[in-house]
Amino acid sequence: MAVKPGYFCRQSGVVPYRFRKGRLEVFLITSRSKRRWIIPKGIIERDYSARNSAAKEALEEAGIRGRVGGKLLGIYRNRKLGRTCTIKVFPMLVSRVYKDWDEDDRKRQWVPLKKALKLVDNDDLKRVMRKLPERI
Repeated sequence: MAVKPGYFCRQSGVVPYRFRKGRLEVFLITSRSKRRWIIPKGIIERDYSARNSAAKEALEEAGIRGRVGGKLLGIYRNRKLGRTCTIKVFPMLVSRVYKDWDEDDRKRQWVPLKKALKLVDNDDLKRVMRKLPERI
């Protein structure tokens, strides 16, 4: 396996959310390889801020647009291809969900935050997601 450069592990993502009938819901997607429930995230692109890169990943991976919050929700770590990646996470109020999107091989769904915390495997990510209600 080829060694990935350092920038590969500098990532950002969003916890997409909306309010439906007064309840907070988050938008989860599946990972491509193991089909685990995750948030949209990816490498912080050159010439992009962490926030802008996270918005780009949300569009590509989940087919969603919205307003990315200015304040960091938190940071979590994830093992990927033998490396530990650090992911900066921002809240994103979703304004549009596209029927067709770049990575439409992924499943995606709106779920209440409580259910999302059960579906997500990464405990570090769960810790960040739990902060959502107090930060929006």
